[in-house]
Order: sequence, then structure tokens, then C-alpha cells
Amino acid sequence: MAEKKSKYKRILLKLSGEALQSEDRTMSIDPGIVAGIAKRMYTISRMKCQIALVIGGGNIFRGIAGESRGISRVSGDHMGMLATIINAIAIQNACANIGLDVRVQTAIEMNKIAEPFILKRAIRHLEKGRMVIFAGGTGNPFFSTDTAAALRASEIRADVLLKATKVDGVFSADPIKNPSARKYSRITYKQALTRSLKVMDASAFSLCMENKIPIIVFNFFKNGSIEGAVRGKKTGTLVTG
Repeated sequence: MAEKKSKYKRILLKLSGEALQSEDRTMSIDPGIVAGIAKRMYTISRMKCQIALVIGGGNIFRGIAGESRGISRVSGDHMGMLATIINAIAIQNACANIGLDVRVQTAIEMNKIAEPFILKRAIRHLEKGRMVIFAGGTGNPFFSTDTAAALRASEIRADVLLKATKVDGVFSADPIKNPSARKYSRITYKQALTRSLKVMDASAFSLCMENKIPIIVFNFFKNGSIEGAVRGKKTGTLVTG
């Protein structure tokens, strides 16, 4: 049976590096989990939408955490950028195994491994039906992969930024620590900023606000969640103007 059509022509998915870990965290990259992610990407590609992905690197190394181990923030962030590239190659490989054509573009040039980020080339890949993974963050220290996702979404003119998390949207407090936390079904960029909601950092929210890119925050691990979000089904929390 044919998949339902996407509500959006072009999406950017922000996926954390931790999403690739095994449940017991003994494996930084679990092949079974990565294969499952690839299958979900294949499913939404059948909905006739163009897919871009920004992947984090926290399953391997988180730059900001390096300072407690004597690693400077700049060096730590560079290490984190390399971690995102490792994750991108893992996802690319899993997608290739099921017939999904994927290109990896990196903010740090490493031509023997991936393409450098070139906007026009990225858009051309998307228009040809190829999935594009943007790795290496922004290529600069002190910027998170959330900011990289908002930046790339703005550059490729994505219709929506899908922020994958472990909880079902934006809450007034951490719902894992506080069961009485209230979930927002819809919130504005300014409310997210003034209330210091920690789903994305301030620069990421600001970029999306400036470029009028709606954000859908949803539980990636909930069955059918990303597929529903792409179809336009009410999923998680919508952050918009």
C-alpha cells in the first residue's frame, strides 16, 4: 500500500547522537538501532518529501563535557564535530543497505570521506530525491548541533524542523523528573526563549524565529511519531510564531 503523502516538501530532522546508542549504553552505535532509523527514513522518503538530517555526536563525545577532563572547549568541540561525522557515516551505510540514496556533507572538509558542505549541491541532491546528512555541526566551536540544524534548515529553506527527543514534546519542566509537568501542544518562539525551555538552545530558536521555520518537538522513540509528524498529524509540540 502506498504511503500517505507528506504535508511538507522539505524537512530537516535533528537527531541526537544518543539515539544511536544501545539501550544499555554498552554500544555507542548499535547496528540494530541504526538499521531501524534507516527504515524510518526510507518510509518517510516514500511520502514524497525531501529529507535532510543533522546528527549530534553525544553518544561518542560531547565537547562541553570535555572541560571536566582537562580538554579545552575548542578542542572538545572539534572532537564532538568528528563524532557527528562518524554517526553520519553509520546512518548513510544503513540507508544504503536498504536502497536509500544518501549523501553526507561535512562542515569540516575531509574529501576522502564525504562531500564538503556546498549549499547548491545539497539542494540539488534533495531535488533529485537523495537524503542529505549534514555533519560536523557548523564547523565552529561554541555552537551546538541544534544551532547547526537551525542554520542548515534556514539555508536549504526547509518547511519544518523536526526536533527528535526522548519525550513527547515541550514541557513546563522535565517530565521525567517532574511527573506533574505540563505539556504544551503549541508555543511561540518568544515563549520558548523567555521561559528558558531547554529543548533547543536560544540561538537555534532565534534562527528559526527569524527565518519563520516551524519546529515540531516530538518523541522519536514513539512508534509512528515521525511518520505522523511528516503527514501533518498533531504530534508533540509545535513551536511557531
